[in-house]
Amino acid sequence: MRGRRSDFPLLPINRIEMQERGWDQVDVVLVTGDAYIDHPSFGISLIGRWLEAHGFRVGIISQPRLDTLEDISALGRPRLFFGVSAGNLDSIVANYTGNCRVRDTDAYSPEGNPYFPDMDRGKTGRRRPDRAVIRYANLVRQAFPGVFLVAGGLEASLRRFIHYDFQQQLLRNSILTDAKADLLVYGMGERAILEIARMLDDGVNPSGIAGTCERLSQREFQERIGSCGNELIFLPSWNEIAQARTRFLEAEIAIDRATRSADPPVLVQRQKSGQWIWQNRRASSMTTTELDQLYELPFSRMVHPFFGQVPAYEMIRHSITVVRGCCGNCAFCAINRHQGARVVSRSPGSVIKEAEMVAAMPGFRGTITDLGGPTANLYGVRCDRMDLCSRRDCLFPSLCRHLKIDGSRFSRLLQQVSRIKGVEHLFVSSGLRMDLLIRTPELLERIVRNHTPGALKIAPEHTESQVLRFMHKPDGDLLVRFLKMVREIKVRGRSGRAEVTAYFITAHPGCTLDHMKAMARRLRELRLSVRQFQDFTPTPGTLSTAMYVTGLSIPGGKRIFVARKRSERAAQRRVLERLMIPQGGQERSSAASRIGRSERTVKK
Repeated sequence: MRGRRSDFPLLPINRIEMQERGWDQVDVVLVTGDAYIDHPSFGISLIGRWLEAHGFRVGIISQPRLDTLEDISALGRPRLFFGVSAGNLDSIVANYTGNCRVRDTDAYSPEGNPYFPDMDRGKTGRRRPDRAVIRYANLVRQAFPGVFLVAGGLEASLRRFIHYDFQQQLLRNSILTDAKADLLVYGMGERAILEIARMLDDGVNPSGIAGTCERLSQREFQERIGSCGNELIFLPSWNEIAQARTRFLEAEIAIDRATRSADPPVLVQRQKSGQWIWQNRRASSMTTTELDQLYELPFSRMVHPFFGQVPAYEMIRHSITVVRGCCGNCAFCAINRHQGARVVSRSPGSVIKEAEMVAAMPGFRGTITDLGGPTANLYGVRCDRMDLCSRRDCLFPSLCRHLKIDGSRFSRLLQQVSRIKGVEHLFVSSGLRMDLLIRTPELLERIVRNHTPGALKIAPEHTESQVLRFMHKPDGDLLVRFLKMVREIKVRGRSGRAEVTAYFITAHPGCTLDHMKAMARRLRELRLSVRQFQDFTPTPGTLSTAMYVTGLSIPGGKRIFVARKRSERAAQRRVLERLMIPQGGQERSSAASRIGRSERTVKK
């Protein structure tokens, strides 16, 4: 079970490994629904290494069984706290397709098997249970009554207020209320989790920490209001939303505005239980220097030997994250709400240092599979007015004039990494923003000619203007202009027809069958093959989900068509199925197929 790089020891997952480090107790235990992979694309590893770098002893419990307390107790009671996370994906998204069919694979589990193996019964229990944060929190409470408990990661972050659960098809309380955790860390959690650890280490009860949510009784809430010096916004309560679902849309719009605000208010919301969720101000984004330091921590970039082969690792082991955050605000996407609107790029020197390390890894065969992030060509984008802007919606309905787009920075970085000894191929596999690429033609040409792994990945999502407005995406004419530019590049390079992988969403709120038929006609005219598409999934924490739940548009609050019935969704899907290339799939039903788009949201 060893065979690890001795200079970068993995964080311990059991008492034997604790003893190897000379520890009799850890300070922090982090619980995750993923197999433990010590790679900076995995949120639990980022947090673990971050705490370790600041002097704390950290252990990992990965995919604990639910029918026993043995796994959750493997490292004993931590000195400071337990931190629980569903893993890199929301557990419902990981376990079900958008049409609530059970997924038969999980790219973040050993061999891609979502079930615990059982020699007698074939398979039993999912490795990542539904609403995993709640299940893991309950295990911790059973095993260690009274221990301080922090919920975090993508699932907790996006379910921190009243939210819609598409598998149950109902609205639910904040996950903080249901899990009965002491605190919830939302967004990118490095600053908040470190402050929690330091306060507990000093014997101080953590409270008022930026980037956290707290669960308060009515009495505690009244006391807090009296001492609150920040602007306070009351979100519609459970009772108000229960009486009028349109109030759910109101709440989501308020959360969205607060997420993007340069001076965010405190948000509060009363739950079904009568308790209050108090969201402290957002934690400030990391600086470039801090982001460099985070990604330069001593990751072994290995799967813990206990877990064997994990598909997600095979896809990202030789990839490098170069940018964090998103200044777009696509209605169906939660990256903005989780990672924030501020784009932070790593320095070229830091990226080159990591690339040199990747090139020196055992088993490296000359290909760095991705230099990217949530959107790769946001690298180098900046806005000098970000701290003054109340909008922070830089790309919709058009590019903000204050947004500084400099494609030469990413182009130079690609050149520099390509020259590293041992690097024969450097690809950009993360998604790309077309509206930025057409304004940086030199970068577009470099990516098309030198850094495209088979096909250029773009995500027009749709072609029809009305639907694109509901999605908060640029007009469909953008796709026409973009394809023209790419094909001209291919002709100049004498490399034949351009290969472009376009990703589309069917059954988005406001999209009708007529819209889909119009899209099919447009795609035939553009000679654009359909390789990937997915029925809209109403995941927590997006404006599109609020439109799905209420049947009202954003903006405007007007009544729109929503394809909720399976027959309606299937009818829209069939329109694109007829255009699928032979190797395509009608619904991206495995978590593995979403890694290229989801891994870099850093699901902490």
